[in-house]
Amino acid sequence: MAALALASLWLPALASAETAVPVAVPGKPTLMLGAFDLATLGYQTEEYFLSGTATSYKLPSAPTADGRWNAVADASAPYTTRFVVIRPSDPAKFNGTLLVEWLNVTAGQDTPADWMVAHRVMLRRGYAYVAVSAQKVGVEGGNTAMGQPAVPLKKSNPERYGSLSHPGDAFSFDIYSQVGAALKAAGGKGALGPLAPRKVLAIGESQSAAYLTTYVNAADPLAKVYDGFLIHSRFGSAASIEGTPMRGSAAGYPDFVRFRPDLRVPVMTFISETDLLGSRLSGYHGARRADDRHLRVWEVAGTAHADNYLFMGAFQDSGSMPIADLAKVFRPATMSMAGKVEKPFNEGMPHHYVMQAALAAMDGWLKTGRPPTSTAPLMLDPATKPGDPPALLHDANGLARGGVRSPWVDVPTLRLTGKGDPNSFIGMLAGSGDPFDKATLARLYPGGKADYLRRFTRSLDTAIRAGHLLREDRQEILDIAAINFDAAS
Repeated sequence: MAALALASLWLPALASAETAVPVAVPGKPTLMLGAFDLATLGYQTEEYFLSGTATSYKLPSAPTADGRWNAVADASAPYTTRFVVIRPSDPAKFNGTLLVEWLNVTAGQDTPADWMVAHRVMLRRGYAYVAVSAQKVGVEGGNTAMGQPAVPLKKSNPERYGSLSHPGDAFSFDIYSQVGAALKAAGGKGALGPLAPRKVLAIGESQSAAYLTTYVNAADPLAKVYDGFLIHSRFGSAASIEGTPMRGSAAGYPDFVRFRPDLRVPVMTFISETDLLGSRLSGYHGARRADDRHLRVWEVAGTAHADNYLFMGAFQDSGSMPIADLAKVFRPATMSMAGKVEKPFNEGMPHHYVMQAALAAMDGWLKTGRPPTSTAPLMLDPATKPGDPPALLHDANGLARGGVRSPWVDVPTLRLTGKGDPNSFIGMLAGSGDPFDKATLARLYPGGKADYLRRFTRSLDTAIRAGHLLREDRQEILDIAAINFDAAS
């Protein structure tokens, strides 16, 4: 098929008259979307292959910490990748925004991390969603960040995916651009059926966030495909534009990379406590810069890079789980998909519910032009000695000060942090959730459950007014709080 990009000259993606055309692939795609039937929720799922010639980039000079990277085209290579479309079956229910996720490959396979964390609001509010196999590990296999064998598409289902071909992560940025351009060109037909999106938002979490940071700094000024970026849980560094594997900071790249000062479109980033401090990777604290007309940063208190909702709850949570079952997801646990950890990891309430609000806030920004109100950063401990790793400033209950606030940190029943077991890869990312003992609960809430719920509700409503939690989640959050207070006390 015709290529979107030329090897010798980069043109803005939509300026090309030869946008690659997606080809539908019948049957069920290989992608972990959840143990629930999307058809019963008013959504349909389709898979497409996209072929073309991708361009890689290079930086004429060393990458700088300010992120102002003036990339140029380098080489070209043929590719065939896939993407999965999840869209409202009734076009009238489409809210006009298409979300395009750069799939995460840290575990050696395509993982829709943002879908898992925020699919509830996507389905509830009528978004269309596309999952893109942007990186080579997800398609062909290779080294993984977790050190375990990859399970790429071509190995998991060679009959279905044997024709896919990925030339390497140096080409991932243009492949992702070409998918976005093809979806825009297909508005109202083809891969999106009758849907014609008004806005197309790029999203991605963790390793994908590192690649999107590089995309924003280097590729977006040239490609000009996406209307905005929601970059979820990035650390301090960024991916190499040359496509070298993620192993901390890429060779020749700064440990801390800021978003470029002249962003083209709105960029919002969600930063957990783990991301801010860093954990085997440099922390976002060294990449901080002030909000401006195109940047908003939410540093969220009480959050970890991963948590129990991501590990256990998301796969089951269709929006209709019995509330008692959903409440169990948000209780201390030590068993994860990668085995047992020594102490309970973060349960995930602030991460899940605030991330849903972040997606809604980003969508509002794109559609109205009005950015969310800037928020305070998490507070670093000024007593940290020079040369020591940074630490957060905590309150008397051991919870972080500053940042985006929620009732789980301002009216707590457990100590939620982003700092976990440094001896375990999963434990390191999953933070911790240490329940208060009964004596502490009695001291904090002398009036018992009624006292707790009164304070919790007041804090919840404050967070809703600030836009950091969604009003439609209010009753569910209150019901879970009541159930889990009984379980804790």
